[in-house]
Amino acid sequence: MVAIVALGAAGLAAPTVAAHGGSLGASARESVTVPTWLFLLTGGAVVGASFLLASFVTDRRLVEEIHGWRASLPFPGRRTLASIARVGGVLGVACVVAIGYVGPQNGLSNLAILVVWVGWWAGYTMSAYLLGETWSTVNPWRTLAEVLPSLDRSLPSVGAWPAVVGLLTLIWIEVVSPLADDPALLSTVVVGYSVVTLAGAIVYGPDHWFDRVDPIAAVFSYYGHVAPVVTAKSGDARRDSEHPEDANSVALRLPGVGLTRADLVTDSSEVAFVVALLWSTTYDGFVATPAWESLIAPLVEMGVPAHLIYPSALAAGFVVFLGVYRLAARVARSTGETYLAADALARRFAPPLIAIAAGYHLAHYLAYFLSLAPVLATVLPSPLSPPAVVPVYSLPGWFGAIPVASVLAGHLLAIWIAHAAAFDLFPGRLQAIRSQYPVTLVMVAYTMTSLWIVTQPTVQPPFL
Repeated sequence: MVAIVALGAAGLAAPTVAAHGGSLGASARESVTVPTWLFLLTGGAVVGASFLLASFVTDRRLVEEIHGWRASLPFPGRRTLASIARVGGVLGVACVVAIGYVGPQNGLSNLAILVVWVGWWAGYTMSAYLLGETWSTVNPWRTLAEVLPSLDRSLPSVGAWPAVVGLLTLIWIEVVSPLADDPALLSTVVVGYSVVTLAGAIVYGPDHWFDRVDPIAAVFSYYGHVAPVVTAKSGDARRDSEHPEDANSVALRLPGVGLTRADLVTDSSEVAFVVALLWSTTYDGFVATPAWESLIAPLVEMGVPAHLIYPSALAAGFVVFLGVYRLAARVARSTGETYLAADALARRFAPPLIAIAAGYHLAHYLAYFLSLAPVLATVLPSPLSPPAVVPVYSLPGWFGAIPVASVLAGHLLAIWIAHAAAFDLFPGRLQAIRSQYPVTLVMVAYTMTSLWIVTQPTVQPPFL
C-alpha cells in the first residue's frame, strides 16, 4: 500500500500537462444530431425492453443448454506459442522502459507510448473480452516472479481491497499525469510498478499476489470471462471438465457465458472491484467531456487545486456507484422475497456489470485504436529514428454508431446474464424475475449515462 501511495505521489509531482491515453489525439466523439433526451430515452428503453423479452425465457433447461454449448477450434502449436508469448512479454516491457528513456520524447513518435496506450491498453485489452484472456500467460511480471525465489508468506485477510485501491490509483495517475506525452515518465511509472509487483510476488508468492492483489491481472481475468474463447482463467470448471481443452485446440462458447459462474465473485471486496472497474471506465470518459470542465471550473476559480478535485471525484464516484449497487441488491432481496442476504445477491448479480464495463471500454477505445494503429506500425521498425510524418487513420462518418452499439451490446448481454443468474439462484419463476427489477433499473440509468458520455465532444481533462 505504501508503494501504491508512492506511485500516486509521483503522479502528483509530475508537471501539470494533460495526460490520458486519449491525449494522443487520434479520435474524437461527436454529438448526436437528434435531441439528446430522445436519444438517451431510446437507449434506456432498448435495455428495458430487452429485460421484458428475457423474462419470457423461463425454461431453465433451455438456459442451461444455451450456456452449455461448446465447440472446439483447432489451434496447432498452442504451447509453443504460449512459451514465445512469455518471452515476448518480458522483452516487451524491457523495450518499453528503454525506449521511453532513450527514444524520441514525443508522444506520437515514441514507441513506448504507442505500445502501452495503443497496442496494450486499447488493442490488447479489447482482445481479452473479444478473443479470450491471455494475460495470465503473457504477463511479464508473473513470468519473472515464477523464476524468482518466494517467501510464500500469507496475505492479510483483506480480500481484494488492495486490488481496488490499486486500480483506482492507476486510473488516477493515468488521468492527472502526462503519461501519454512524457515517455520518460511513463518508463519511470512502469519501473515503479515492476518493483512493487515483483516485491509483492516474492514476499507472498506469484499465485497469491496476482490472484488477489495485482489490479491489472484482475482486470484481464474478469474481462476474459466475457470472451467466447475458454481459457484457464475464464473457464467454468464444472462445465469445461466435460470438454477438456486439448493442447492443439481451444474451446469456444457463447459470449458472456463465463460470467454465469456462481463462484466468479466470492466476497464483498470482489464486488467492490467489479464496481471499481465499471466506474473507472466511466470516470475516464467523463473527465474528457465539456460537462466536467464546466462542473469543476467554479471550484478551480475558487482556488481548489485541480489535482485535489480529480482524485476526490474518483473516490466519491466509486463510493456512489458502490452504494447504489448495494442498495439495488437490498431492494432485490425485498422484490425477490428471498431469505438470501443482500450481500449474496450483490455477489451473484455483480458479474453482469463486467459485460457493461467491457462494452464501454470497446466504445471508448475502438476508434482510438484503429486511428493510431498505423502510427504504431510505422514507428515499430525504427523506434529510435521514426519518420517525421506518421499516418493517422481517419475513420468514416458511419463509425460514430459503433460506440453506441458497443454500449448497448454490453448492457443487453448484462441483462441476459443477470436473468440467467436469477433463474439459477431462485426456485420460483416470478421470484427470479422480480429480483431483477432494481438491478435492471440501475442498468437502464447507467445505459443512459454511458450513452451520454460517448456522444459528448472529447476534450483534454481540463486544468491539468
